[in-house]
Amino acid sequence: MTAIDAIRAAILEDAPGDEIAALPLPEAFRAALVRADEQEMFAGLPSEEKDPRKSTHVEEVPLPELAPDEAYVAVMASAINFNTVWTSIFEPLPTFGFLQRLGKESVWAKRHDLPYHVMGSDAAGVVLRVGSAVRNWKPGDKVTVHCNYVDDQDPSAHDDSMLAVNQRIWGFESNFGGLAEIGLVKANQLMPKPAHLTWEESACNALCNSTSYRMIVSPNGSQMTQGQTVLVWGASGGIGAYACQYVLNGGGTPVGVVSSPERVAVLREMGVEHVIDRKAEGYKFWSDEHTQDPAEWRRFGKKIRELAGADPDIVFEHPGRSTMGASVFVCKRGGMIITCAATSGFTIEYDNRYLWMMLKTLKGCHFANYREAWEANRLVGEARIHPTLSRVYTLDHTGEAAAQVHANLVEGKVGVLALAPEEGLGVTDPELRDRHLDQITLFRRHAG
Repeated sequence: MTAIDAIRAAILEDAPGDEIAALPLPEAFRAALVRADEQEMFAGLPSEEKDPRKSTHVEEVPLPELAPDEAYVAVMASAINFNTVWTSIFEPLPTFGFLQRLGKESVWAKRHDLPYHVMGSDAAGVVLRVGSAVRNWKPGDKVTVHCNYVDDQDPSAHDDSMLAVNQRIWGFESNFGGLAEIGLVKANQLMPKPAHLTWEESACNALCNSTSYRMIVSPNGSQMTQGQTVLVWGASGGIGAYACQYVLNGGGTPVGVVSSPERVAVLREMGVEHVIDRKAEGYKFWSDEHTQDPAEWRRFGKKIRELAGADPDIVFEHPGRSTMGASVFVCKRGGMIITCAATSGFTIEYDNRYLWMMLKTLKGCHFANYREAWEANRLVGEARIHPTLSRVYTLDHTGEAAAQVHANLVEGKVGVLALAPEEGLGVTDPELRDRHLDQITLFRRHAG
């Protein structure tokens, strides 16, 4: 039996922490990665023709040395995020530049500057070892991992750590991410695994759920109040579906925008009353690649008012170029457009008159600090927020999983099994699970 097989067997048998701590660590482990010598492979191709299946490799890599403030986590499951897609298609920049800059910061940071990049910004698993400076975690702890990778020795990290000058996203701007059999994480990335969820359900939440919490709930975001109307783009997607849950839980009125009748049905079952199928409505916010159509903005705004009775107080933005002009236009006078991404393009255009003359706020938001991620995870653990897992792949098929997300062919989140041999494992509170099973499995059921 290999060291990896022994680790897997011990976790499946729910071995106590002292037994897990006594297990030998492997010299190498399997991981999904991209290679520096292939970062020009898609040069000149449009984004939609860049194929993660061609660039993503699953190979054995050496186990990196453990720093004093770090932990090894046996990854039972991980998940695909859009930053996984960006890493795998080397867009907007190859991530090896991020690793090189990180590598210059310290002796420990130098480990990250390698000719390969282990991807993945979500994970759920079991702590194998902790460094000498780790206080709150020990071998055997069942954990989820959030992706805020921050140096707490920098004073800029001590108000809101997302404002730290060297804040990074684990597995995107650092190496040794979650799409692997073993993850290398800082101790302040660890959170308790929700007891009523499987490994793959637990792994899919941290990045998207925490981001939505910051954008909707936190004072660092829009801090939505009861009765406010929130327009949510991509409302059945990996981040939008969590946003809808937070709006509903907080007494707001979500208006979800999706792209198919099937996605409308998902939101209806979630409890979202007002849903716009943008394809059925035929919105064309851009008349050509250089020109937006204000008449379409007005038609879109009229549809929102017909459904919700008011302009949105908050617009939850993440598509970017394709929608920002419409978002700024339809937002309520004095309202907020809060944005965390630009999946349709980073070069944004909007009519600034509708921002300054209507006293609107355009606010950037990026992931979440540890407190926000912890609170978002607590709500998942209490079954107040539910996973949005729709499909699950094995580690060997990480490239296919990323390709599905890249092509917008899936709802919710896509999970990836690492050490877990099959789906459905890891539940330790079946009673809580049974009470919320329909909500937990909503996206799986609709995915068929």
